[in-house]
Amino acid sequence: MEEDGLSEDGADAERQHRPKGNPCEEENARTTDIELLGSFRSSSSQNSVLVELLAKNLRRGEAVKYYSMCAFDGVKWEHFGSKDFWLAVVERPTEADAWLQAGVSMLLLGLSALCSGLNISMLALDPVELRVLQNSGTEKEQKYARKIESVRKHGNYILCTVVLGNVLTNTCFVVWMCQILGMTALSTASCTLGIFFIGEILPHSVASRHSLAIASKTLCATRLLMLLFFPIAYPVSKILDIMLHQEISNFYTREKLVAMLRVTDPYHDLVKEELNIIQGALELRTKTVEDVMTPLSDCYMLSSDAVLDFCTMSDVMQSGFTRIPVYENDRANIVDILFVKDLAFVDPDDCTPLKTITQFYRHPMHCVFSDTKLDVMLEEFKRGKSHLAVVQRVNSEGEGDPFYEVMGIVTLEDVIEEIIKSEIVDETDLYTDNRNKRRVSNHERKQQDFSIFKVAENEMKVKMSPQLLLATHRFLATEVEPFRPCHLSEKILLRLIKHPSVVQELKFNPKSKHAAQHYLFQRSKPVDYFVLILQGRVEVEIGKEALRFENGAFSYYGMPSLFPPLPTGDKDPYRNNGKHSVAGSDSCWKHLCSTPLHNTQGQAVGKVESAAPAPFGTNVLLLPPLCAGKGYSSRASGLNQSDLLLSGGSVGQLAIGGGGGGVYLPDYSVRQLTDLQVLKITRSHYQNALTATRMDSSPQTPDP
Repeated sequence: MEEDGLSEDGADAERQHRPKGNPCEEENARTTDIELLGSFRSSSSQNSVLVELLAKNLRRGEAVKYYSMCAFDGVKWEHFGSKDFWLAVVERPTEADAWLQAGVSMLLLGLSALCSGLNISMLALDPVELRVLQNSGTEKEQKYARKIESVRKHGNYILCTVVLGNVLTNTCFVVWMCQILGMTALSTASCTLGIFFIGEILPHSVASRHSLAIASKTLCATRLLMLLFFPIAYPVSKILDIMLHQEISNFYTREKLVAMLRVTDPYHDLVKEELNIIQGALELRTKTVEDVMTPLSDCYMLSSDAVLDFCTMSDVMQSGFTRIPVYENDRANIVDILFVKDLAFVDPDDCTPLKTITQFYRHPMHCVFSDTKLDVMLEEFKRGKSHLAVVQRVNSEGEGDPFYEVMGIVTLEDVIEEIIKSEIVDETDLYTDNRNKRRVSNHERKQQDFSIFKVAENEMKVKMSPQLLLATHRFLATEVEPFRPCHLSEKILLRLIKHPSVVQELKFNPKSKHAAQHYLFQRSKPVDYFVLILQGRVEVEIGKEALRFENGAFSYYGMPSLFPPLPTGDKDPYRNNGKHSVAGSDSCWKHLCSTPLHNTQGQAVGKVESAAPAPFGTNVLLLPPLCAGKGYSSRASGLNQSDLLLSGGSVGQLAIGGGGGGVYLPDYSVRQLTDLQVLKITRSHYQNALTATRMDSSPQTPDP
């Protein structure tokens, strides 16, 4: 095939200058500006051929040049002179084309990167995560999430938009590069590398790390693309909505949440304890009470036949448990629950049967099966039925009918320990884990000793009826001056009488009537206590004449021993540093009357001279008034007035050693004749009671 050069004037110029005949047969008519590189015959058609030509640059001043074609069929040349077979060579500016080609290429790559980034940033944020960020994110995250949510709810529409835009820009970029570089290896490499690095890798790596910010910043571009591709993307998205229904967000099961927390441990700010609590709460539904219960063999229990004496109640207190199962005959037969607070009004000395307490309160028994889930157990505990439940199962092993078998107990503490994944150890626990018997490390707690609250054996036998207690209290408060309300409050007096060492029982041995232990008082032997006979009889020997008489209940002795000795250095016994020292109201201070002493038979045994009133207080001896008009009982009159004679007239008998710590020297003897029940109050007891009364009656100083 040969080419014939044509002028720029078109077909008219061709007819005027073309020589007659076939121009293809003339060699000088053939052009040398176009070189035939090769031809390729089509295997599918015998009438077509593909040729490759190389055109030289146009000459100066030429803008375009046309060539016609000649074909040789093996016999002769055939000339194709019509315009359909013309070949035009046009020269274009090279610099302008290079800038345009580069600009369009970068624009297409940028659009491809934008669509890829939107695909990652928008679709990576599911609606659930956006709602979470709105509630728990930072201020900036909440702002971004609110902006994105209105667009993100159209999930399939966004998907179709960004995918269509990405495919379209990538296709245009490939076509453009082939237009520039042709179908060569260079164009293939350029398209692959450009799309790979700029269109995919770069936007994916950036959008995966900053998806929320990118999606928020490019929201206008997303809406523009949705508008541009609306005719195609919207119908397709509706089809997807119908076929796939609503978009499914990312939800996590308990197992996935626990695994996620463990895997992301290096990246979150949760401490180990918080992680354990979350894990324990998530696993609560997967565990049963059988996994956490205390076996029956390890349970602290009480028999229903137990007696609530001091030993039993001490054992209960040392156990440290607040709810104790009560069984009958067999430990597996739990019939009741004892609360430790039920023992608040129980006196160990009464030896109250346990059944009396349990039948009075009748706490409901809460039983659960061993396969009960811990979350269900926690809900039952929260409803307030009980914080302790008996775990049982249906035993159908062996022959016979199935029966309920008690396996152990489960408490609220057991469930909480499973939630926090740690053992709760209080001040009374010896083991950190009852199931594994792991003892508390470095256990330095001393076993609580309640023996200090236990009354001695000889004092435990002293029983005082409420009637006798009331009578004793009223007698001392009305008939014995030091114990009257003006000196000692009735509340303090009652507490003094109830003191364990005050009420005593003294046994009498008839075989040794004059033994030393039978003497309550002996002549000229110092004492510092006051004695009131409650039950029994005594013999009193008084005076130089050794007069003897018997006294019985509610006779008292040694009253002056309750007071400090009379000061010997003061001129005025009623003043202390120039001031009266007075305790109590003025109505309680009266003159001592001249009163004869009597024994129980009414015989006169002595006389007390009148004395001036002496105030009762610090460093001053109180001489209690015994006026005839007060109506003192005959049993209490004789000897006790002799005490007054000693205290009023013989100060030397009170003070031994000349200091303020002297004791009382009686000039009589008191010997028991029968078994006695007495009230014995020492000087220290009385002085402490006086101090307590002053503290109780003094006004409280307001806090500064």
